Amino acid sequence: MIRPIVHDPQQLQTKATPATRADAGLVTDLLDTLRAHQANCVGMAANMIGQNKRIIVVLMGMLPVAMINPQIRQKKAPFQTEEGCLSLSGQRPTTRYQTITVDYLNQQFQPQHQEFSGFIAQIIQHEVDHCNGILI
Repeated sequence: MIRPIVHDPQQLQTKATPATRADAGLVTDLLDTLRAHQANCVGMAANMIGQNKRIIVVLMGMLPVAMINPQIRQKKAPFQTEEGCLSLSGQRPTTRYQTITVDYLNQQFQPQHQEFSGFIAQIIQHEVDHCNGILI
């Protein structure tokens, strides 16, 4: 189900709680909402649709990928950039890392350990920040 986007900074700055198998429907809603906004959005966190859970979805090419309880374990090669957000207006400066290593559960709640680089790594960092209540 496509859900409305949250724009309230106070709500977006609340740290998310871990997701469980009971949140599987929320993963589907988040994927549906990302698909509905993919013309101007490449990633989403659950708090952007009003659910304070550690779930993100990221467009990897044309394929949306869900990451449940993502944890960035390693960061390499910091750089400065500007980002926008569907929940906020305008662009803001931020520091990101070229390469990251992430532990997460996939949509079937199977543990994953993966390295990402470039734009995909940047999207994941932005969405994990949402889970941590950090806005750009």
